[in-house]
Amino acid sequence: MKTHEILERVRQGTLSVEEAERYFRRKPIEDLGFARLDTHRETRSGFPEVVYCAGKADEHLTRIFQALYEENGEVLGTRASAEQARLIQEALPQAEYEPLSRILKIERPGKRRTGCVCVCTAGTADIPVGEEAARTAEFFGCHVERLYDVGVSGLHRLLSALETVQAANCVIAAAGMEGALASVIGGLVSHPVIAVPTSIGYGANFGGLSALLTMVNSCANGVAVVNIDNGYGAGYLAAQINRLAQRQEGV
Repeated sequence: MKTHEILERVRQGTLSVEEAERYFRRKPIEDLGFARLDTHRETRSGFPEVVYCAGKADEHLTRIFQALYEENGEVLGTRASAEQARLIQEALPQAEYEPLSRILKIERPGKRRTGCVCVCTAGTADIPVGEEAARTAEFFGCHVERLYDVGVSGLHRLLSALETVQAANCVIAAAGMEGALASVIGGLVSHPVIAVPTSIGYGANFGGLSALLTMVNSCANGVAVVNIDNGYGAGYLAAQINRLAQRQEGV
């Protein structure tokens, strides 16, 4: 439970002061033997711990998912395979899996999504990374607008949706090849742009390295860059920016 939720339940009389006190006295770590879960991360940073699913043993992944769900009432997993999704859904039938983004999650029903994050991809091959970013931001409470296949080889596609891009609190630009999309968007908006280089491209793309270097060397101001194919990192950062914008607006 979130701190605010606990205090609200105490105020409403549905949780006793003693029960709330026991909750706050708990250790900030749940030791599973093979993993030490950071149960106070949301209290410190505003967002709970997220599970990176790839490479985890089946038993470890299941126990981590169950423990975080019991602690927070929801849980987000990234880079999950279809096999891992089936495993988690056997233990937790309410879990949802989206194969394009490889996001595996249990989310509180009726979650309110506010503000606006705009996720753009240069091409359709970049959509899996864009979707990882979009679904991460949505999990963390952002309203997300998607603009896919708006790369610089057909600039009119982006310009036709310029109002949507400029209205967002933050824009995520995912692009492979030479990665020019982030610089173009950076020159068109007054808010932060998060550039995500993708590993899409021919040989000289070097698995996303050329796009990464282009984005790091962007001549546009206000462009920050995350690592290659790191849609999750972009979505998380966008959610932080969106939350700050909401606070400034008094929402």
